[in-house]
Order: sequence, then C-alpha cells, then structure tokens
Amino acid sequence: MWSAPTAEDWAKPCLIPWQRNFNDTLAVSLRTGRPILICVNMDGEIASEHYAGVRYRSQEVADLYEPYVTVVASVYRHTPRDFDDQGQRIPCPRFGGVTCGEHIAIEPILYEQYFEGTRVSPRHIMIELDKQEVYDVYYAFDTASVFTRIRTGISERLIEPNPEPIGDRPLEERLASQDHADRIFIETRYTSGDKEVRKDLLLKAQDLGSKAPLQMLRLALFGLDQELAALARKSLASSDNPAAIDLITLALGVPMPRVERESLLLALERLGAQDPRGKTLAVVHRGLGNTSDSLDAAGWAASLKDMADAGSRPAPVERRKAVESRVSYAAAASDARPDDAQAQLDLAEALLAMAVDPGSVLAPWNGRNQAARLNALRFQDAQAATNRAVEAGLSNWRTDTALSLCHWYHGQPAEAHAWAEKAVQAMPPGQQSWNAMAVLSLFAHGRKQAIQEANRTGDNWPPEWIADIHAAYGVLASHPEASAQHVIAHYDFLLELGAKKPAEETLDAGLMRFHASPPLHQRLRAALLQAGGPLRLEEHYQKRAEQPTSGEHREWFAAQASAIAAEVWRTAPAPEAQASAQDQALAAYLRAEAHYGKWIETHPDQADSAQHFVMLSMAGRARVRVNREELTLAAELIQKALDLRPLSAASPDGLGVSPVNTVRQIHRRALAQEEQALVGAMNRILADLEELDPALLDLLPNERGGPQLPRRRGRRSDR
Repeated sequence: MWSAPTAEDWAKPCLIPWQRNFNDTLAVSLRTGRPILICVNMDGEIASEHYAGVRYRSQEVADLYEPYVTVVASVYRHTPRDFDDQGQRIPCPRFGGVTCGEHIAIEPILYEQYFEGTRVSPRHIMIELDKQEVYDVYYAFDTASVFTRIRTGISERLIEPNPEPIGDRPLEERLASQDHADRIFIETRYTSGDKEVRKDLLLKAQDLGSKAPLQMLRLALFGLDQELAALARKSLASSDNPAAIDLITLALGVPMPRVERESLLLALERLGAQDPRGKTLAVVHRGLGNTSDSLDAAGWAASLKDMADAGSRPAPVERRKAVESRVSYAAAASDARPDDAQAQLDLAEALLAMAVDPGSVLAPWNGRNQAARLNALRFQDAQAATNRAVEAGLSNWRTDTALSLCHWYHGQPAEAHAWAEKAVQAMPPGQQSWNAMAVLSLFAHGRKQAIQEANRTGDNWPPEWIADIHAAYGVLASHPEASAQHVIAHYDFLLELGAKKPAEETLDAGLMRFHASPPLHQRLRAALLQAGGPLRLEEHYQKRAEQPTSGEHREWFAAQASAIAAEVWRTAPAPEAQASAQDQALAAYLRAEAHYGKWIETHPDQADSAQHFVMLSMAGRARVRVNREELTLAAELIQKALDLRPLSAASPDGLGVSPVNTVRQIHRRALAQEEQALVGAMNRILADLEELDPALLDLLPNERGGPQLPRRRGRRSDR
C-alpha cells in the first residue's frame, strides 16, 4: 500500500502548488473561496515517504488536490539554506515550491491551531473559510481511504468557489497577490526583465506597503545594481509586514546612506509593536552603530597595538613561582606598613593573582577540597585588604577591579557587575594585566545579563548597552590576557540578538588571532554549512589551508572540514540526490585523508591522532559503499581501516556510526545475499577485534535495538 519511491519517482517534479506561509494560505482561500488542505509529512516514515516521493508527483493526485489551497508542514530540513548568494529561493528538493525554512516555520503554527496536541504523519486536514476544521485524516490503512475523504470533502461542500477571472489580470493586482503562483510570476518577470522592467516593478511595489512582495525586494537587495537596492530599501522602510523584519536586518548589513539606515531602523521599531524581535533588532543595530561612553575603545586599540605576543608569557611553572614571590613580598610589606593604602592594594592584587592562577582551583569554594577552601580564604583576605586600602583613602580603578573580582568569586554577580562598571569607566586604556582583562569581561557580562533580563520581562533597554558590550569585547580581542572564550561569548551573543553580520566579522577577527581554537572553528563550520552547504565549507577551508597566515593547524582543520562535508553528503535526504551525493562524499573523504597525510608529514609526533581520523574516514567510505550495495569494496575498505588503527574500531564518526557497526552491516547484508565469502571475512574481522578488548564490540547507544551478533563464550554479550 505504501510502495517506497524509486530514484525515478524522486526525479519527477512535485506537482502540488504549496503556499509559502499560513497567512498567504488564508488570504488565497478567502479570495478564491477554496478550502485549505493541510498536508503533514515527515522523513523516514514509510507512508510519508510514499506521499512525498510518489503521490505528490502524480498528476492524478495534483488534480485531486486542485480544488484546495494546499500547504505542507514538515519539521525536517533538506537543504542547508533557503536562499543563494543572489537572493534566489532554493526550493526544498522533497516538496518543491516552498523552501525548507517555510515548511518548517509553518509546522508549529498549524500544531497550535489544528493538531490537537498530536504530531503524527502523514496527515491531511481540511479547513473551511471560517478557519474551522472539516476533517482530519491520519492513521489511515491505505491511500484510497485518504483520497476518498479528500474527494468527498469537495463534493459534499455547499460553498461554491469564486469564479476565476477571465483574461490577464493587472500587474498591480498580481504584485499584491499572496498566491504562490502570482509570486512566481512576479519573481520570474523581475529576474528575466531588464533594468527598466525591474525598476518599474520596484516603484509599483512602493505603493503596496505591507503587501509588497518580499522575495522581489530580496532579489533587488542582493543584486549588483545599487539604485534598485535603494528602491527595495525604500519599500522595506514603509512596510507594516512583520515578515519583513528578517529582510530589513539583512539590508542593514551593508553600507548605505545614513538617512536610509535610519529609515530602516524606524521601520524595525514600528514593526516591534507586532513582533518583539523588531524592537530588539532596532536597538541592537543602533547600539552597534554607536560608540561606548563607558570606555575609550579607540584609545585602547592604539595602546594595545604594540602589545607583546600572548605566546611570550612565562610558562605556568615560572608564572606560579612569580606569583608566590609576589604574595610573600606583598604580605611582608602589608605587615610592615598596615596604614599604607598602596601596600594593602598590592597585597589584595597578589592574593587575587594567587587565587585565580591556573595552579589553583578557579571556582569559588565548594567545600569539597582543600585547594578550594584555601582559595576562598584568599578571596576573603583580598577583599579585606582592598577595603583597608579604600579606608586609607585609596579609591581608583584598581580598587574597584579588586572588589569586582572578589564579589564575583564569592558568588555575588550583581555586586561584581556594579564594581566592574565603575572600574572600566575609570581605567586608563592599555592596561595589560590579568585584572584588567577580567574586569572588562565582567563589565561585558553584566551588560549582557541586563539585556537578557530586559528581553525576558519585555522592558526597554538602551542601545548604549550594546555599544558597551561591543567595545569591551573589541578591546578583549586584542588584549594579551584574553582567550578565544571572549570571542565565543561575543559571537554567540550577537547571534542570539540576530546581528548576524557583526557576528561573522567578530568570528573572522577572532580566528586571525586564535588560529587553533576548536570552538571557534566549530562555529565557523556551522556558519559555512548554513550559508552554502558542504561545498562552501570545503572551499573556504581549502583556501585557509593555502594561506600561511591561517596558522600552523590549517591543514588539520581543512581535514576536519572535508570529513564533515563528507558526512553531510552521506545524509542527502532525497533519493534523487543520493547518487551524486554519495560520489561527493567519497571524494570529500579522500580529500580529508590527503589533508591528514600532509599534517602527519609536518607533525610526525601527532601521527597517531591523525591516523585515528584517517581510519574513521576510511570507515566512512566503506559505509558509503555499503549504502550503495557495493559490499566487496566496502569489505576491502573496512579491513584496511582496521589494519591502520584497530583501537578506533568502536569510535563513532560525526554521524554516530562506528567502524564495528559497519562491519556488522556488511555481515548482515552478506548473510541476506548468501555471500559466503564476505560472511567469512566479516567473521574473521570480528574474531580479530575480540582479541583486542571486549569493549570494542559494545554497541553504541544509537546502535542498540536491532539484531545483534553472538559473542564467543567468555566474552560480554551485547546489551
């Protein structure tokens, strides 16, 4: 009843004209008098696969659905992004017409209104013009009963649809239409027309206000013609459509005249009355465009320009000895001159340096070990010494900083943030101490928490807070005591607020300094995959590998990028793309292995670590061969992989698949196909693995639940 779609089925176009969002769906339903048909689908479920790969590509089913206004909901993404670099839509390969972002975004809306708390697929729901449900078909035993209900839903309907207009409709009407077919007509007219045609369309769109077609405006914004882009921005500035918020945010990411920028910011503020994101983004962009009044970012940049390289700092052992000597000297001076404010401050700073030194426990006292208790006492003594210095008449950024740090490590963040703000405002630019770095971090942290709390409660907050955060992290980006964690905190916060372009710039600058930071590269890979998929990911890291300025680890990270790209290709969602995707996966794995080979040549002391990943790459290639039913090639590859590094046999790759799991898969398929030679080869591999360590044959959590192979007597059985 639910025949699986073939590659030929998937190669056919989807014939159902899905609407792009539910507002469009409702508008088209009211205009045409046709009811709505909601279609719910999910990946991997046999009946859903049948609908997506067979029925939605059938002319007979398209004709059956034609009396409805159709919309599809699915929470699965099938393409890395929804738009290309020119602003063109990237249709979902599974459903066609809509982007993945659209069929994902509509699902929670429909769930809230019509799913009655149950997520199930496939599902077909008929909605009348009054937004009331007529039928809801799921858990059907065959397609015939579903199609019968869809057919009777129309035949029993008492409402007649509105007559279709005769002849061509006015261009202005189609520009304002929310129907997917009209949107395609306008977008095609724009992309195929010359500049005069495009300009005419954009000028007409300005009179439509919130009904201006956003996709056409996107095409203009991402085009090369600045005059057309300015016309698109003018339309966005007058829009009352909350759906324009994301496009306005993208438009703000490029240089433009100040008056245009201000008009877009005003539009965001106006749209904030309907969607809180608009208000937040307006404040964010205003803040990013301002300078901080709390610290002199330009002065800091100038003073840190000639800073010593962070790698020239003393080794941990030497640094620890220097700190111990500093504490001894400061304690003696404090005892000798108890009324000397400077001596008390020196002691406080020395005790703080001892407490936060990597040789000590950095966390506040938790009562569980002697080092933590000792550090708690150091913080108490540091705070007492600072208070004595203040009582003796010394009050400056150093005392404020010491108090801020003491409060922080005593678990009093509110007090720590207050003292940090005071310290930063008084601190002279160019302070290269650990304390200066720490108080700048606390200052930024306090501002972030204040913004998050305001957003949680719905309160307004000043754009100066964003300017302060941006300035503080900008200083930390060059500070000798700062780390990649400061870049990560800055990047993640900007992304959280929707400031994607400034976040990208922050990440790029951070990687210029912290070449080998895995968390920074993790974020870069995620951004590249979202922006352009595995091709963009590999292309970027290949260029980095060719640039010495990318650091000595560039070959390692290029290898990781190729391996991750291969895993993305392995998960191609639609069978029509799987054949070419699997070829791409094999090629990417080979590129990863080549990069690891170059790394081993220049870093022979790290050969074992690299060979672990080479082994997983080879096992990944074997898995691709298994998926293509090329079992003999798969067996040869997995044998070579295990010969290279058998200790990695149970290690999962990025998709959670271990080499042992691939051996089992080959074994099962060889048994099913009665390939006795392969069965014997896999039995020998499993026997060899048992000689290493029983744990190597333990199933990973994601592998449990299926048929399992017996073990030799005396070995642990599979759980």
